[in-house]
Amino acid sequence: MKYTNRLIHETSPYLLQHAHNPVNWHPWSEALIEEAKAQDKLILISIGYAACHWCHVMEHESFEDEEVAEVMNAHFVCIKVDREERPDVDHYYMSAVQLMGMQGGWPLNVIALPDGRPIWGGTYFPKENWVKSLNSVAGFYRENKAKTKEYGTQLEESIRRLSLSMGVEDNISVNRELLENGVEAWKSRFDTEEGGRMGAPKFPMPVNLDFLMYYGWIKKDETVLTFVNTWLEKMARGGIYDQVGGGFARYSVDEYWKVPHFEKMLYDNGQLLSVYSKGYQLYKNEEFKTVVYELVHFLEREMLDESGAFYSSLDADSEGEEGRFYVWRESELSTLLGDEYPVFAAYYHVNAKGYWEHGNYILLRDGSDEAFAEANGMSLEHLHCMVSKWKYKLLKARSNRVRPGLDDKTLTSWNVMAVQGLVDAYNSFRENNFLELALKNARFISEHQMQSNGKLYHSWKKGKSTIDGFLEDYAFVIQAFLSLFETTGDITWAERAAKMMRYVNDHFFDEERGLFYFSEKNATTSVGNHFQNEDNVIPASNSVMANNLHRMYLLYGRPEYLTTIKTMLKYITPNFTKYPMAYAHWGNVMLKLTEPYFEVAVCGINSNILLKKLHKDYRPNTLLAHCSDESELPLLKGRFVKGDDLIYVCREGMCQLPVRSSEEAINLLAI
Repeated sequence: MKYTNRLIHETSPYLLQHAHNPVNWHPWSEALIEEAKAQDKLILISIGYAACHWCHVMEHESFEDEEVAEVMNAHFVCIKVDREERPDVDHYYMSAVQLMGMQGGWPLNVIALPDGRPIWGGTYFPKENWVKSLNSVAGFYRENKAKTKEYGTQLEESIRRLSLSMGVEDNISVNRELLENGVEAWKSRFDTEEGGRMGAPKFPMPVNLDFLMYYGWIKKDETVLTFVNTWLEKMARGGIYDQVGGGFARYSVDEYWKVPHFEKMLYDNGQLLSVYSKGYQLYKNEEFKTVVYELVHFLEREMLDESGAFYSSLDADSEGEEGRFYVWRESELSTLLGDEYPVFAAYYHVNAKGYWEHGNYILLRDGSDEAFAEANGMSLEHLHCMVSKWKYKLLKARSNRVRPGLDDKTLTSWNVMAVQGLVDAYNSFRENNFLELALKNARFISEHQMQSNGKLYHSWKKGKSTIDGFLEDYAFVIQAFLSLFETTGDITWAERAAKMMRYVNDHFFDEERGLFYFSEKNATTSVGNHFQNEDNVIPASNSVMANNLHRMYLLYGRPEYLTTIKTMLKYITPNFTKYPMAYAHWGNVMLKLTEPYFEVAVCGINSNILLKKLHKDYRPNTLLAHCSDESELPLLKGRFVKGDDLIYVCREGMCQLPVRSSEEAINLLAI
């Protein structure tokens, strides 16, 4: 290689992609900020991720160009950041760009003062515009240092206010009316024909699906329940779902779920595994079961490291073209499928509806299998046999193609989203492999990413754990480990969750505001800390913590946890009715506080069998815990009776007399 820069020593695939650029890239470090200050040299921070299409475009156009690199190296200390490894750095500079009045996105390119304070930024720049902007900013700084530093100070103060000034707008209590008003306003944005939010692009938004499913079920709101079912069906049938190999792409560029942005992210698929598992419990829709099984097979086949860790993402591009790995030509399909091609083409719309571009088709479905089988004069069983054979043939043929790039780093938070999805899938279908995969990954997290005092690492690759954990890591690990305890009865998982909760309370909790910081509160860093409260494609780490606190309150009988939840919600309730989709995971904990919520303790040698029956149906308002022996956990303590199987149904600590059958318990859970 003609050029090699300091990124060569990193583990992030995104950073390694730039290790042979002529740009003298450095990885992010506080020591580098000190070096820039000593040289009085502006810093250029470029942020992206491995599966980002436009990041690749800008690298090819600008960062691989020697003349562009010469300008960058002359005027700036150049830093490359993997946003998935450093969400704290990404948040800080994304906030700056948005405060400058520009739309955020990736690649994110920011110029900062030598001490890291941002002064200029944007997203993708064509080569000529990029060079012109660099020279302009560098020249302005040389001639106007005092003015530039003054602007940096003002912008930094604005970022700090945006990130930390969490004042309570109005003291609005949590109540049923608040939730109902928020959802009623939300309904005007429902795309009742295609699911999701009206218009394009369309994102799966599992956070919203999870809340709306819970809300629709407990409120018996048929409009919401029908909408969620439509949303799940349309995604499962669309091009956003890999009809051959399973797994969802990040989003659809159109309003029909047809043309995906083809990258596949672990966080989407982990969460959607959970949502479709719950969807099957609620709707008993066989399509959802198929999605769950195919999703797990996709994760095993393409995203699983031999250690039990899951990789982060698959690129949208292969051989320099977006989607090339996933799309098909008529001639190829006809050769592979022979006499069955006409039926295949009708089923997967290899026609004007499925046509994409350049002679390529995106496989998608329209309508139920029952309707297709009836229209084509075949049994449903025969259709399913044909579909299975088609998928096998196409998956085999596709395996000979050049695969998309794989981001093979492991992120703690994303991995345990997959653990949560696998646990929910196991509870829905009792497929032992699902639980085994979840346990293998959870053990990996415990052994490699968790320290003896409960502290977590954020990233791992090839035996190397790096970067101190962020609140999202702790929040999602606690959530997944509590789920493993409730499912397996192994108290070890609850104890590990409790240890991490203590660490989070000591190192992330702000006593003054009653919220948890995103980074450790005493960490020395040039990028400011913040409170992550708005749910997006991933739930906000504070909303996950609020739900975790509710579970810990019930399992351990800790009333101070309930007090903390109510304090946290003061920042959310004024905004919920205005923008409920941005606070959907908060909506889950609000439903738990305003609607009937049950704790069920199942104790006895046959507790796992009884639990299986209780998991058969959708019960988002029920915490299920069990033991087959004496337990010291407060919810289970003193409830095991040798030689007997007892089920205790409780609500807010008040328990009914124990019953001995799942059917009796289910009757007590009726709302």
